[in-house]
Order: sequence, then structure tokens, then C-alpha cells
Amino acid sequence: MGQKVNPIGIRLGIIKGWDSNWYGGRHYADKLVEDEQIRNYLLARLSKGAISRIIIERTLKLITVTINTSRPGIIIGKGGKEVDKLREELKKITKKEIQINIFEIKRPELDARLVAEGIARQIEGRIFYKRAVKTAVSTTIRMGAEGIKVRVSGRIEGADIARSETFKEGRTPLHTFRADIDYAICEAHTTYGRIGIKVWICRGEIYGKRDLSPNIGMMKEKKSMKFNKGGDDRGDRRDNRGGGDRGGNRGPKRPERA
Repeated sequence: MGQKVNPIGIRLGIIKGWDSNWYGGRHYADKLVEDEQIRNYLLARLSKGAISRIIIERTLKLITVTINTSRPGIIIGKGGKEVDKLREELKKITKKEIQINIFEIKRPELDARLVAEGIARQIEGRIFYKRAVKTAVSTTIRMGAEGIKVRVSGRIEGADIARSETFKEGRTPLHTFRADIDYAICEAHTTYGRIGIKVWICRGEIYGKRDLSPNIGMMKEKKSMKFNKGGDDRGDRRDNRGGGDRGGNRGPKRPERA
């Protein structure tokens, strides 16, 4: 019998940090329930905001909520009005001061949660599941991932008997702790039942000691954003995808075999 473990949970303290950072003390259970309420509320309230992670940090009187999203404009709103509304709503839930930080995910194709949600939304829209999965797999590999694995389970295409199908490309070494594996599970709500989508993405291997602060990668991105703020880097992004430009130039052809 296979013993399966969450790829993120097994790497906590090795190459990954925690999504909740605070000292519980005697009120550990209350704070844990409050964290769950905050996350559930934000995911329901910002269902179209493409949220990947919600990181919660606490001091004595302040709760800092960091939202990682690929669509920051939807969450911020015009002139930051939506963020102010969110802050007031979370104050009513927690009865504490709230600070909200928003970080943009530059490459959503390498985020397992966003990839799984994208596949789920397409299945809900009655797109053939193999087409949705294969498109997501090829896009993720093109953006620089070392490997991706997708498993679709349930009454696929309305079949009477539920089944599972797995799609793989590249390498996803789940037993290698230094491998940066991102994992997520999402559900597609269809007329014939729920279909579960699991996604594993390998983003390379991490050597040496890593800072486990939850926002360390985001802070680096923020600094680079400030540095590149003056220029428009859309053209650079298009050229660096590995598939050549859109004009049909796909790079040098492979030599034909004799």
C-alpha cells in the first residue's frame, strides 16, 4: 500500500516556510480558528482574484495578511478602495487591527494552485479535460519548470464509473527534499459531480541553507519590480518563454537524420 504525504508539508523547515507565522501560547486554538476564518472569507470574497497563497503573521495587536495573486488590480481596486473595504471587513471578523499586503505573482504558469484552478474552470466550462490539461502542461514546461504532473479524478466526462487519469511531463522527484515541488488540489463543480484536480510542479532544486521567511521570494521580486519600474518589459517576457517569437521564428532546426 502506498504511503502518500503532502509534498509541501514534508518540506516544511527544510526548503519551505509556514503560511502562518506567530506564537500561539495559551490561545493557540483560537488563533488557528481565526486564521481559517480569514482564509475562507478571503477565498470566497475574492473568488475571481486568482489567489495562490494567504500568509498570516501576528504581533501583539496587529495581524498582517499577505495575499499572493496573479491579478493584483482586481484586489486593489480603483485607488485602493477595495483593499480598504477588505480591511474593514476583516476587522469585524477578528476585532483586531489588520494590515493587508498584496504581492503579484509574475509567472502564474509555475504556480500549482493557479494551474489547478485554471484546469478546473475550463472543465466547468465544458472544455474537453484532455485538451485543458495538455495545454496547461505544455505552458508550464515552456515557462521553465523541470516537470509537472496532473491527476484528474472523478466522473470524468460524465462516466458512470469514476476513474483517475494522470498526465506527466519532465521530472517530479517527490522523495528528494531539496526539490522545490509546488502542490495544489482543486475541485471542478460539474453537473455530474465534483472532479478533483491535483497538480505537482517541480521548479528545480535548492542547494545550501534557505531563508524560510514566507515572503523572502516575494521581497526579491518587489525589489526587481522597483528597479525595472521605468521600462516596459513585455517584449522581454515574450522572448524569454523559450518558444521563440510569435512571428514564426522558432529558432534553429534540428539536423535531419541520415
